[in-house]
Amino acid sequence: MTPNRCAEIHAACFSIPRPWNAAEFADLLARDGVFLCESDKGFVIGRVAGPEAELLTLAVEPASQGHGLGRQLLEEFENAAGDQGACDLFLEVAIDNAPAIRLYETAGFQPCGQRKDYYASPKGAKTSAVVYKKQI
Repeated sequence: MTPNRCAEIHAACFSIPRPWNAAEFADLLARDGVFLCESDKGFVIGRVAGPEAELLTLAVEPASQGHGLGRQLLEEFENAAGDQGACDLFLEVAIDNAPAIRLYETAGFQPCGQRKDYYASPKGAKTSAVVYKKQI
């Protein structure tokens, strides 16, 4: 999947936080420890650092949401992180993103913290994030 395609899908999924552009995806994907799991309708990007992995973003085209692709990509992220030596997985999600929270909790992630006012909208409104962890 190209950085342009990642940016296209990301823009269709997110307004808060703002979607990442193709240059940001290209820069991120070139960094050590960063990996991409993909399908033609979505992707997940993770980063491994020692025994920990962080899910940086997961995006599925809106028309393809609710059909199990997010769960499949999340499983691929977990497997890829484990293959690279990670034991603990982390992610954060907007406190009001109920579908994503359901996905992560169903997959065994447990809340372990909160980041108050973590995300900012283009108009300045703030949304907190919940931090999740899962041991693999």
